[in-house]
Amino acid sequence: MEIKVLPDADSVAREAARIIAERARAAASERGRFIMAVSGGHTPWVMLRELAGQDVPWPAIHIVQVDERVAPAGDPDRNLTHLRESLIDRAPLPPGNLHPMPVEETDLESAAGQYARLLEQLAGSPAILDLVHLGLGPDGHTASLVPSDPVLDVSDSDVALTGIYQGRRRMTLTFPIINRARGILWVVTGSEKIDMLRRLHNGDRSIPAGRVNAENALVLGDRAAAGEV
Repeated sequence: MEIKVLPDADSVAREAARIIAERARAAASERGRFIMAVSGGHTPWVMLRELAGQDVPWPAIHIVQVDERVAPAGDPDRNLTHLRESLIDRAPLPPGNLHPMPVEETDLESAAGQYARLLEQLAGSPAILDLVHLGLGPDGHTASLVPSDPVLDVSDSDVALTGIYQGRRRMTLTFPIINRARGILWVVTGSEKIDMLRRLHNGDRSIPAGRVNAENALVLGDRAAAGEV
């Protein structure tokens, strides 16, 4: 795992956008497409606004979701709401290249399986994503892989549902598909992340984030989050 410390959250967002654009160009050149899974969060929304202005081969880009809250369309709790505002409304991404998680379906278990099959159509079987963007919670969660939830032990599906966490059920990518990805990009900002970033760096598997493959991982952190890491 490589850790790069930048002065502040805006610097992290700009560097993350630059790296994503660079990897998108390389993947499009090598394989004809770039499939990225995106998480939510304040700094990531800034990152995506920065990405919208980068030199990116948009017709070759496919955006999927790392996780999503079970909430109505347009709800401010939905990652998709902010993803649209930050990137989709600003960049010439073809409409069919955005692949939202189907959390508005009545049968959520079936919907999770449907999304897993979509990922296989996009990225092969088993699905191998080019880049998974992750955040880090103060409790050590990443994606919607939260402490003590049975979703942590899902090994036979790439997409699963959580219990209620912070007032919402969620749909999330699971460890198997995250750990198969060609690259992991962590975006970690804020002083409340100091302890968990240290534990992530140390490979502490007692927190969910510590179970993510570190081999192809890059952490972009601001000074507030990095502490003495």
